[in-house]
Amino acid sequence: MAITSANQLELLQTAEAVAREKMIDPGLVIEAMEESLARAAKSRYGAEMDIRVTIDRKTGRATFTRVRTVVADEELENYQAEFTVEQAKQYMENPEVGDVYSEEVPPVEMGRIAAQSAKQVILQKVREAERDRQYEEFKDRAGTIINGQVKREEYGNVIVDVGAGEAILRRNEKIGRESYRPNDRIRCYIKDVRREARGPQIFLSRTAPEFMAELFKMEVPEIYDNIIEIKAVARDPGSRAKIAVISYDTSIDPVGACVGMRGSRVQAVVNELQGEKIDIIPWNEDQPTFLVNALQPAEVSKVVLDEEAGKIEVVVPDEQLSLAIGRRGQNVRLASQLTNLDIDIMTEAEESERRQKEFALRTALFMDTLDLDEFFAQLLVSEGFTNLEEVAYVEVDELLVIDGVDEGTAQELQTRAREYLEAQAAKALENARAMGVEDSLIAFEGLTAQMVEALAEDGVKSLEDFATCADWELAGGWTTVDGERIKDDGSLEKFGISLEEAQDMVMTARILLGWVDPAELEAEAAEGEEDAETAEEGAEA
Repeated sequence: MAITSANQLELLQTAEAVAREKMIDPGLVIEAMEESLARAAKSRYGAEMDIRVTIDRKTGRATFTRVRTVVADEELENYQAEFTVEQAKQYMENPEVGDVYSEEVPPVEMGRIAAQSAKQVILQKVREAERDRQYEEFKDRAGTIINGQVKREEYGNVIVDVGAGEAILRRNEKIGRESYRPNDRIRCYIKDVRREARGPQIFLSRTAPEFMAELFKMEVPEIYDNIIEIKAVARDPGSRAKIAVISYDTSIDPVGACVGMRGSRVQAVVNELQGEKIDIIPWNEDQPTFLVNALQPAEVSKVVLDEEAGKIEVVVPDEQLSLAIGRRGQNVRLASQLTNLDIDIMTEAEESERRQKEFALRTALFMDTLDLDEFFAQLLVSEGFTNLEEVAYVEVDELLVIDGVDEGTAQELQTRAREYLEAQAAKALENARAMGVEDSLIAFEGLTAQMVEALAEDGVKSLEDFATCADWELAGGWTTVDGERIKDDGSLEKFGISLEEAQDMVMTARILLGWVDPAELEAEAAEGEEDAETAEEGAEA
């Protein structure tokens, strides 16, 4: 077709029609047309030329322009699109490197092949614009619920029409064995929106805990109004779920509000989740109390929390054990997900047996090391003494409260304990020296002889070795691998060293070796405090 003879307004009408149909900016379609016409002109005038086309947004007239750039003599490569300062003087006054000279050229006759190529360019641009629009529309909707219509099912994955595009509900994101037929209505949670080469990929989910939280937000006005907050959700999709809620208005019961009149609110959520049973639990800042709530309907006798390890021991009556664990461990697993703690459940009988074993071990320790009879050793354990250090360095008054212990006996006990500990320390130091431990590590403040021996066994034999250790290598820690918490043993863990203490000791060693400047550390700490204060002020504002 010849641009000169074409109805120029038809270009604008076509651009507007395509933009309306694809819901994109008409300007993008016109830019695609300009690019396609420029490509056709290059095939006519020569690919080396820099031909540009502009379409008037009011009249539709296409203007073809040849552009040439002024370059330095030694940089001249493309004679069709570039020229030197000397060459430019016949076209321009006082030309300088970087100046651009434009001249209009006659419009081209667009043949069949050129027209086909132009069509491909326009379609490609329109597709890209459509994908960008879809991504922009959905990227901010991640984390919300969307209603769609099932288009088809491919290898167990459901393709859902969400209005302005398609989304995918993967097989592992469906609840149980639910199946869908084309044109079925479906409600899903938008889990992720990614920009990919083939267009935006919208991933849906019906098993995500957030899906349940969003459903409750839709059913319970108090949650939508932030009077009630969902603090945690744990799900075994299609079977059972636990949801922890807290109310910021003392006059509103969070559990009752979520259940609704005669269970109407929670039932609406249950129906959407294919009959999934839901336990609604009051959230509590006190972790043991929260855990007792989370293990409902089982009753809990006692809770022992190890905050550093993120682990908790729960003691339940013998007859409540199966209820606390649940079918296939479901109840305790959901409670663990909800509280983000590792939970060990034991019966009262098991706990009593363990306590008796610990009592016997401590009694035997005091009998062997302090040369005491069984009755006296049991008295010490009953009063809460667990190791020799406590006996050796405790205030004498604490030993005098034990029946039958006078001042002389107390001093004798402490003397025996200290002598034994000193002998053990001397032996540990001898072993450490035999393993090649340097004096720099032995003299390091904060490390006992037994600690130095334990470090030597792990290959740490100098202050330099110690300074290269990570805090968790000394104090131990926990690593999460594939959702499972795995224990990392530390060289000094058995001595009760915390992560913070380990970090301080390693940093002190680095300062002593000159690896770290104390002044820089102080400056960083001061800067951190300032940032924290600024953030706090901003939060208050």
